[in-house]
Amino acid sequence: MTVVYEDNHVIIVSKNSSEIVQGDKTGDTPLSETVKQYIKEAYAKPGNVFLGVVHRLDRPVSGLVLFARTSKALPRLNAMFANGEVHKKYWAIVKNQPPQMEGTLIHWLVRNEKQNKSYAYEKEVPNSKKAILSYRVISKSDNYYLLEIDLKTGRHHQIRCQLAKMGCPIKGDLKYGAKRSNPDGSISLLSHSMEFIHPVSKKEIAVTAPLPDDNLWKSLTKDF
Repeated sequence: MTVVYEDNHVIIVSKNSSEIVQGDKTGDTPLSETVKQYIKEAYAKPGNVFLGVVHRLDRPVSGLVLFARTSKALPRLNAMFANGEVHKKYWAIVKNQPPQMEGTLIHWLVRNEKQNKSYAYEKEVPNSKKAILSYRVISKSDNYYLLEIDLKTGRHHQIRCQLAKMGCPIKGDLKYGAKRSNPDGSISLLSHSMEFIHPVSKKEIAVTAPLPDDNLWKSLTKDF
């Protein structure tokens, strides 16, 4: 992980594609514990370190994750996420050309817990949740397209599922139809930028994630 921003109340880190945000059945050390350890050592804090998890990224996704450092900031950040006041943009690399250079996708997603997978439908079906995102192509190479995604709702595997439904599975995402995996087990989806009004100081915070250390990412973003 890389620390991108920190103050007394919040900390934003960029996670690697192999890291889990919270503990799961794998027993691997979660990012939340790594961040706690960083705070403990950086500020020589005795005893337990408070850290509130306010959102998650899928394990194979890299990029920005925001945590609360105080019990004052945590409920405010939770409310901000619930109300869509934290503006996040994602970058995704896909192999297939999207039907349009930009557009809005609206689907109804049904989550299958056993498969840990979501399925997208054009119309509302039982147990479905409405999912909305906007995308635009911001770069392309001979074989790939780089999309910027503005997520309007936060559903399980939403970007992965909706892009696959459009016919553009994310590079490396075998679960949603990519032909082959990425060598490091990642999928080419990055939580790229985040903007919000600080829950305590009320100043505007705007951060971007470092790019993955990967030649394809570098070639698709060389003009930015």
